[in-house]
Amino acid sequence: MKYKKHIFVCTNQRPEGARVCCGEQHGMALTAAFKKAVKDNGLLATVRAQRAGCFETCEQGPSVVVYPEGVFYGKVQLSDVDEIVQQHIMNNKVVERLKLDFSENKD
Repeated sequence: MKYKKHIFVCTNQRPEGARVCCGEQHGMALTAAFKKAVKDNGLLATVRAQRAGCFETCEQGPSVVVYPEGVFYGKVQLSDVDEIVQQHIMNNKVVERLKLDFSENKD
């Protein structure tokens, strides 16, 4: 495997009047911030951050997905980037307050 972690940021955009799209909220800025954080932390050889298309989590966005774990984060703001990189990417601890829950039974 080339990268230990892969960060995908929704940068999808839809025509005006269409369904809400989380990538429009600041997807490109988030992508740039994740790339900078990866570089600043010396992780370029093991972590890749890049833009992506729609994850179908539009109403819960801006959305970010971290692989190989497949953890979806929602309502991600620029101020959350360093926390995700420090906690999840560098220390393998999911940022629970941002994690999207897709379980059908949320008792």
